[in-house]
Amino acid sequence: MYKNILAFLLFNVAAIVAHAQENWNLPKIEKTNFKAAVYDVTKYGAVGDGYQLNTKAIQSAIDACSAQGGGVVKIPSGLWLSGPIVLKSNVNLNLSVGATLLFTKDKSQYPLVKANWEGFEQMRNQSPISAEGATNIGITGKGIIDGNGDVWRAVKKSKLTEGQWKDLLASGGVLNEKKDIWMPSESFAKGQSVKDAGRLSPEKDAAFFESVKDFLRPNLLVLTKCDKILLEGVTFQNSPAWCLHPLMSSNITVRNIFVKNPWYAQNGDGIDLESCSNALIENSVFDVGDDGLCMKSGRDADGRARAMPTQNVIIRGCTVYASHGGFVVGSEMSGGVNNVYVSNCNFIGSDIGLRFKTTRGRGGVVENIFIKDIYMKDIPGDAVLFDMYYMGKDPVPQFGEKRELPKVEMLPVDETTPSFRNIQMSNVFCNGAKKAIFIRGLPEMHVKDIKIENSVFQSDFGVDIQEASNISFSNVKVFSKEKDPVIDIINSDIISIKDFDYSKNTELLMRVAGDRTKAIMMKQTDYEKTKQKVKAELGASAAELFIK
Repeated sequence: MYKNILAFLLFNVAAIVAHAQENWNLPKIEKTNFKAAVYDVTKYGAVGDGYQLNTKAIQSAIDACSAQGGGVVKIPSGLWLSGPIVLKSNVNLNLSVGATLLFTKDKSQYPLVKANWEGFEQMRNQSPISAEGATNIGITGKGIIDGNGDVWRAVKKSKLTEGQWKDLLASGGVLNEKKDIWMPSESFAKGQSVKDAGRLSPEKDAAFFESVKDFLRPNLLVLTKCDKILLEGVTFQNSPAWCLHPLMSSNITVRNIFVKNPWYAQNGDGIDLESCSNALIENSVFDVGDDGLCMKSGRDADGRARAMPTQNVIIRGCTVYASHGGFVVGSEMSGGVNNVYVSNCNFIGSDIGLRFKTTRGRGGVVENIFIKDIYMKDIPGDAVLFDMYYMGKDPVPQFGEKRELPKVEMLPVDETTPSFRNIQMSNVFCNGAKKAIFIRGLPEMHVKDIKIENSVFQSDFGVDIQEASNISFSNVKVFSKEKDPVIDIINSDIISIKDFDYSKNTELLMRVAGDRTKAIMMKQTDYEKTKQKVKAELGASAAELFIK
């Protein structure tokens, strides 16, 4: 007889309370406000012919605008070649229809500066556009900002056709030892061979950083410790690394933009909110080479010491095409991520749809994430993923790539142990995925308090739950091609599945395994479509199952 009625009652009460909180109380974002004065870059000597370098002219217009109380720095239609520029307070950089701000391929124009990469302080090439400590800044209009990223990035052979690979080799550059990664220069190759080449340390002098300069790719746009930011209408494309990177900033509005990187662009993230608060991202399109909409807060001990979570974020009405993940948390989330509201988004062809990733050593708590009305199509990997064994690799293995399963061991819980908890999803619909739902926690720190309801998944494989607690599915349909089993549960507890639907002619509906698997309940489900309801093995006890 079922032994854990009290645990289920407590879990169901928590679910009722959570359901009552679905009327979201969204955070408020302070808006920018710019003066009407216009500073045309042509008045400062800029020429839009794609040949003349306009760095000084554009920067002079920005500096004059800010010094005189702010306004609009206008970039008219034309092809405006530039080196890196710095935004200043109260400046709205506005690109007219037909304007392309093209950043030069000449890497000597990008000085090495102290910056931040994946949560660590590092030396990097100066970003094409940056600001630090600025207030009330914007990039708006209908034009294009192009980072000329192809001259900076390495490329994997597996991501190109044979003809594209031959053309790339003919352009110059160098190959790694395996001859399967092209790098733009020997300087890049040297940086690639050194662990954390850009990280500041006493043994690295200026000469060393110059020797690996090509490897220290800049992000296209970095806004550090800024307040009241507006990005609207513009196309951001071809970034050397991450495209948009607000860092330790607040009151951010991103609206009606298009972020575009080649699908093979390594580290070609769309937008990374890192240790930011009060942000709105809406009605925007991302078609990139890495994660699309990504929440971060620093890495490992550095992120924990910074102790600045990304929090109070609204994401709505966005579309993500090619990417490693549509909406993503991590893996650098050591300062925490909380109070994020995601709704009415489309993920089409993204490797993973909703992606939560971390690993031991990160620490940090991800909690209070609310997601609804998500529509996915043609997901090569998992529609929904929680993984605490992130390995820093593409989520979908390339052809011929072999991967080993992580070693499972229980370690002590300390400040380096990450946590995912209290995450709610409803109205998630996926037409085509490798796997519907994958949840993998740590033995010492389960993925906890996950609620998914009113959702439909069509996938090759069904549901895989490992090392998880307090997982609730209500009115979830998983129509998977693999029917033995549809739901696989390993060393997990307090799993509640209600009103579940699945494919006809299923061999096995649910397998439970592991001696730490307890309190598994399934109810209000049609069992006529399966030959066998449940199988317990590898130490799991049938006494811990409650099926009705």
